[in-house]
Amino acid sequence: MNRVSGGSDTEAVARRLRDGMARGILSFPLTSFHDDGSLDLEGFRAHVGTQLATGPGAVFPACGTGEFFSLNEDEYGQVVTAAVEAAGGAVPVVAGVGYGWAQAVRFARIAEDAGADALLVLPHYLVAAPQDGLVAQLEHIAARTRLPLIVYQRGQVAYGLQAFRRITEIPGVIGLKDGHSDLDRLQRLTLAAPEGFLFFNGAATAEVQARAYAAVGVPAYSSAVHAFAPEIADAFFTALHAGDHATVDKLLRDFYVPLVALRDRVPGYAVSLVKAAARLRGRPVGPVRAPLTEPSAADLAELKDLLTAGLDLVGAAL
Repeated sequence: MNRVSGGSDTEAVARRLRDGMARGILSFPLTSFHDDGSLDLEGFRAHVGTQLATGPGAVFPACGTGEFFSLNEDEYGQVVTAAVEAAGGAVPVVAGVGYGWAQAVRFARIAEDAGADALLVLPHYLVAAPQDGLVAQLEHIAARTRLPLIVYQRGQVAYGLQAFRRITEIPGVIGLKDGHSDLDRLQRLTLAAPEGFLFFNGAATAEVQARAYAAVGVPAYSSAVHAFAPEIADAFFTALHAGDHATVDKLLRDFYVPLVALRDRVPGYAVSLVKAAARLRGRPVGPVRAPLTEPSAADLAELKDLLTAGLDLVGAAL
């Protein structure tokens, strides 16, 4: 029996997400900006449409890769609405919310009005907090929205076993995205979780750790690579689920691991490089907003060579 709490609507969303996570990558689209930094809604619509055409398990607009932290409330509403319209009910739409709980609730209400199916609760702003405070943060948000919540533990948010058990009892909390890659801790959480609770791998460049996560019962993952090279991301997903370790190893060795090395050179490249790679593919995503910065000319040239090599591995063109 599914023990995810929150009522029939919450259970239905959890079921759709579970089905989507089993069949495809979770898509985190980029938010498009014009060169002057203003929102490019038409560019975003085009980009998210391209993402949806590849058949992801769900789409997560206005999250970390989508520069949630750079969007004002009006822009956020436009982005989530556009994603919901593009999805047309075919896949769940999970919008990011964050900062302190009061501001997270403001974004949650906008996402509700836009027609989102669920929310991804990003790490709160700035301060470290004790476990009781992390639980209280989610209790406040869950009590003020009808949408199911997936919590993202990363940065200053990491749930201990007792706190985790408490958050699984909050009505509406249906899952956890993990970005810490502490597999010992994660294994303990998966074993303590109620039936039906969702987990997915949210590590940066999640494919590098996908096999390790799957070994502790978390096979689903988000893919930043999917935002600019769905051909590569889908080839990896297919090989991983088919147990084709030779293909997985080749993609890791010749594309993903070098990409991580490039990503780790400069803070913020986890988003900046993804946007730059998408522009290399002709996607209308525009620049990043400050405080992120664009890749250097040398790093951009290396990214282009790496992207070309990755596409060659799967028989696709730049």
